[in-house]
This record gives sequence, C-alpha cells and structure tokens, in this order.
Amino acid sequence: MAEAVVELLERAARREAPLEELRALRLAVQAVPPTALRAHLSDDHLGALFALLSVNDREQVSACVSILERLLQALDPVYVIQNLREELQKGLFHPDDSVKILTISQVGRIVENSEGVTEILNSPELLRQIINCIGGEKIAVAKEAIKSLSRIAQTHDGLEALFVSNLLSDLKNVMATNDIVRYRVYELIVEISSVSADSLNYCANSGLISELIGELTGDDVLVRATCIEMVTSLAHTPHGRQYLAQQGVIDKISNIIVGAESDPFSGFYLPGFVKFFGNLAVVDSPQQICERYPVFMEKVFEMAESHDPTMIGVAVDTLGILGSNVEGKQVLQKTRTRFQNLLKRIGHQAKNAPTELRLRCLDAISSLLYLPPEQQTEDLLRMTESWFTSLSSQPLELFRSISTQPFPDLHCGALRVFTAIANQPWAQKLMLDTPGFVEYVVDRSVEPDKASKDAKYELVKALVNSKTIGEIFGNQYYLRLRAYLREGPYYVKAVSTTAVEGAE
Repeated sequence: MAEAVVELLERAARREAPLEELRALRLAVQAVPPTALRAHLSDDHLGALFALLSVNDREQVSACVSILERLLQALDPVYVIQNLREELQKGLFHPDDSVKILTISQVGRIVENSEGVTEILNSPELLRQIINCIGGEKIAVAKEAIKSLSRIAQTHDGLEALFVSNLLSDLKNVMATNDIVRYRVYELIVEISSVSADSLNYCANSGLISELIGELTGDDVLVRATCIEMVTSLAHTPHGRQYLAQQGVIDKISNIIVGAESDPFSGFYLPGFVKFFGNLAVVDSPQQICERYPVFMEKVFEMAESHDPTMIGVAVDTLGILGSNVEGKQVLQKTRTRFQNLLKRIGHQAKNAPTELRLRCLDAISSLLYLPPEQQTEDLLRMTESWFTSLSSQPLELFRSISTQPFPDLHCGALRVFTAIANQPWAQKLMLDTPGFVEYVVDRSVEPDKASKDAKYELVKALVNSKTIGEIFGNQYYLRLRAYLREGPYYVKAVSTTAVEGAE
C-alpha cells in the first residue's frame, strides 16, 4: 500500500495527477499508518501538494487538504516548520478557510514542541497573520487561531513576543474590526491569563484586561452580558480572583446588582452577574462571599421567587452550584423558612414547568441533597431530610412520577435525585417503606434507553456502596441489588424456549 501511495505522490509532484488520482491518494493515505508514510515522504512531495492548493478548484483543494492533514501528522513538527515555513505562510493567506485551518492547526502542533516554539517565534510574519485570522469571517478559523496563540503564550518567550513587541499593536488593530472580533481577542486574553499569575501580569500590562473590565462596568447592557462570561472564566483561578478583588471589580459587580433594581434593562445582564457570584462562592468560600456581598443572596432568592422562567432558571442553577458543598448548604440553611418555602416552589417547578426548567430544577435538587458519606453528621442528615420533605407533600412519589414519564432527560433527572439521597439512612428507610419502590429500582424493563440504564445503574451502585443499606433493606433486597450491580447496566435475562412436537 505504501508503494502505491508513493507512486501517486510522485505523479502529484510532477503535476500529472488528475482529480481522480488525488481522490485515490486521499483514500490511500488514510489506509497507511503514519510511520509507514514517513519513510517515503520528501520535500518535493509536500511542496507539490501545497502548490496544488493554488488552483481555483474547490474539490482539488479539499482533496489536497485531506492528504496534507494526514501526511503532515506523520512528520516531526520541527521538520515541518524548518522545511515548509514558506508554504505555511502562504496557507494563511489562502482564500479557502480549510487551508487556513490546516495551516493554523499545524502551527498549534509545532508550538507544543519546545524547539518548534522558537522556530515559530522567529517567524513574526507568520504570527502576525495568525493574529489577523482572529478577524476572519469563519468562526472555525478564528477559534483555531485563538487556540494556537494560546499555546504560544504558554512559554515565557511566547508571552514576550505577543505582549512586548509589535505584535501587540497587531492584536489591538484586529480588535478594531468589529464587536465580535473584539470579544474574540478578549476570549484569547482571558484564556492566556488563566494559565498563571505571570501570564495574567503580561495581559494586564498590555491594557487589554482593563479594557474588558471597562466594558463590563460600562453602560451598554448587551456588552455587559457578553463580558461577564469572560470575567467569570478569569475568576476560576486563584490568581484571577485575587486580581479582580485588587482591582475592585467584584465590588463593582456587586454595586451593579444593587443598581439593577432601577434598570429596566437589567434582565439582559443580571443572570450573568448572579452566575458570577455563584461560581465565585464555590471556588472561594460560600460563607465569606454571601456575608461580604449580601445583595447576591437576596437577588438569587428574588429571582427564584419571581414569575420569569429565565430568572427562575438562573436562580435555580445558582442555588445548585452554591449548595454543592457543605459550607454552601449551611449558608442556605441559615435563611431558615425562606429557603424551605423556596424548595417548595422548586419542587412545584420540577413537576409543572416547561421541560428545560424542570431539568434544571432536578439537577439543582440533586446537588442540594447530596451528602458525601464522610460528611453525614446527624445535623446535616436532618437538614437534607427536611429539605427533601419541603419539596412536596409526597416527594418520593413526585420524583417517581417524573421518572415514569416517556422523556429520557426527565427520567434520568429524577433518577439522579434518587441517587443523590441513596447513601443517606433516612432516604433508604423512606424507599423501603414506600410500596413497590425497591421493586421499581431492580426492575430493568422500565429503562428504555442507554442513558436511562446508566442512570439506574448509578442509583443501584450508590445504594449497594452505602454502609447502612444491608441493615436497613435487609438481606433479600440487598442481595437483589448486589446481583443487579454484578450483572451490569445492560444485562438481559435469557429466555429459554421449549420446542413442542407438531408446533409450527
């Protein structure tokens, strides 16, 4: 097979390969292992294929791109940059986006190699054109450019090249293309800043993070909504949070939430601002965040108590995030009756709201009710039990009724609620005392698809792995659950048939 590929490559190199042969070559190179290809490739072969990209024939260009993708993967990335620098350079100016993506992805591969990074950094024109590709119409080209530049910035020399040279001017110039491209550059800056405190310093010194924060706290409500997502990403790292706190950004976001009361357009950005604090609370300290920024908790409750499905959804998501750890659960518990009443509303929404909101409610309930075994103190178990009973007059029946509906997403969402409480003794007693519930758990016939079978298996696994299950469920049910777990999620019981003489 390798010989046939070489023969076709030779014909391509001599420009004797018509489109049919390029199609054949495309199929052939896919069938040959890269190691077998490497031994037969020459600069002439590759140069000829790059030259064939210059024709105005989309099908030929498409065939050549597929062939080159495969062949270049077979080569050492340093070899590619040292021997095909000019071809890569031309590829970035090609009118066909697939050629640009091929070229930029090769640069991304090259910069993963320490020697390759140096070669790329010695090609400022190449870097300049990749920066310009962020401004391309095709989002796929821009995404590939962002990915490659982000990789380049993972080295000290790469940071120097991007932020302490003329390339910074190119980055700022491309931002001026339009709003969409400006946000793409912000996305790149946040991605680079998230790597380390050193990366963040370079980005901050470039002035681009200040520009992002300026837009976040500016008057344009739609711009705010876009920028808060990027600032939230920055807050996922300790050095990012420290920077935002030092710059007073967290206080500014809190003040904007306070002022949202009198802003008729706050609905555009408020969900993002509330999510920001929800994420901040989880990665930092729920108690400290909620005590320092009381407006956050108040706004979450207000949104959850409103009649706007969009606001309810964001509030429910945020409560689920906040209550995903014990400290967050204790913060919610301190609000006493207000949270208990809110749980009743969430239980009602889980049963009656449109499907998407029902799913978000089920996920939040699972997050709120789950307690790791090592944190199951008497107080916390009493708390989760009281939360569960606040959801509905008959909560177990509520979720069982949801799990029997013919919608796989809702079915799995309800099973995840059962899985969340499955390792808590009060829930096991409730399951055992509910007629037919344990039978439902071990009944494989009610799971219509793979996702449902997997979700049911997770429930069984959570029950079996609990230390209290044997004592509470008793030997008979415990052994049935053990057998289910051993047989796996997709077990089908064999049905024996007996042949009867004379039967058709």
